[in-house]
Amino acid sequence: MKISKVAAANARRLFGLCQTDGRLDEDKLRTACAEIAAKKPRDHRAMLAALHRLARLDLERRTVTVESAEPLSAADQRRISANLAARYHDRLVFNFSVDPALLGGLRVRVGSDVFDGTVQGRIDRLASVFK
Repeated sequence: MKISKVAAANARRLFGLCQTDGRLDEDKLRTACAEIAAKKPRDHRAMLAALHRLARLDLERRTVTVESAEPLSAADQRRISANLAARYHDRLVFNFSVDPALLGGLRVRVGSDVFDGTVQGRIDRLASVFK
């Protein structure tokens, strides 16, 4: 669906109004979406689609995926969580997973930022140099 400039601008404005202290307030967003669905203004479907996209992007920015070759201890998970919360912000959603193919180290993905300190990543970078 192609979204008009007016609908996209209205969605951005509403998304900005749904934030409290620079963070998305899900209750405000839910209320705004319900009002749009009930009143059905011009291009309401496009506005709802744009709001959905903005909310999805905000969630992706707050999602942290930590991959390791071995299971991390609870203390290591807390330390990583605290360091990333200090660097980014405190409303991060953490997912810790184990991938034996990494051989060792950690791969941390925060939104679109990727920090690859794995042995497999180093081997891949070294292999690409010799190609």
